Amino acid sequence: MREYHLQGLNSRGFHRLHYTERGDAANPRVVICEHGLTRNCRDFDALGTALQNDLRVISVSIAGRGLSDWLPNPDDYGYPQYMADMTALMARVTATGSNDISWVGTSMGGMLGMLLASRPGTPIRRLVLNDIGTVIPKESMARIGKYAGKDPRFDTYAEVEQYVRTVSAPFGPLTDAQWQHLTTFNTRQHDDGRWGMNYDPAIALPFRKAIDKDIVLWNYYDAISCPMLLLRGEQSDVLPREVAEQMTQRGPRPKLVEFAGVGHAPALMADDQIAAVRAVLLQDR
Repeated sequence: MREYHLQGLNSRGFHRLHYTERGDAANPRVVICEHGLTRNCRDFDALGTALQNDLRVISVSIAGRGLSDWLPNPDDYGYPQYMADMTALMARVTATGSNDISWVGTSMGGMLGMLLASRPGTPIRRLVLNDIGTVIPKESMARIGKYAGKDPRFDTYAEVEQYVRTVSAPFGPLTDAQWQHLTTFNTRQHDDGRWGMNYDPAIALPFRKAIDKDIVLWNYYDAISCPMLLLRGEQSDVLPREVAEQMTQRGPRPKLVEFAGVGHAPALMADDQIAAVRAVLLQDR
């Protein structure tokens, strides 16, 4: 794994985005992996390792998460900023001549991929949406809003790990090693020795402004023309099954794959989840 930084421009200056890269840097086939609202690029370590022999795998931490810079203006935490930053990233990875980008997005990262893939001239050739769809119920956003952007502090690593296991329980059954991985890279130890989450609490401010109504994205979705895979946790409240089924009947008409015992969202760590993503990304090889 290699680690880099990319500069983005916000309303008050420049910021740095941290990203990881796996696989042959000269491989023209690139997949960009994008995380959910409070997550970061290290969520895709298992998937990246599984794909690196065939693809150049890039996973980036959106501003305010992981090792990426926090934005000085909280109002910048939104899709216009994220789309601009990802456009800069795609420009960098296509500078060597690649015109074959796949996108794997979980939750917020999937919505970002949907928006980018819907634009004329998009470089995205394949799209995997992980537990995100065209209608996001306000009830699910209210649930996420109960913990997203909070700044809890814990005296020990064991306590913060238990917190991660609790708020991320919908990810489904994970091994102890997988929970430890998610805890290690999604938390940090503060100067006073206490533990907390590894993101800027302000990332949730724009999110909370929109939780009083459903988010509807059909216009963007229907403009997508690339091959697509739709993943869903069988118990997900963010991607209702009726919405997922409607998505398979219009627009890019993706294949729907559901995972039992999982809510929002599949962690893409289990073998069957990785295999589903791998199959669509390599289907034309």
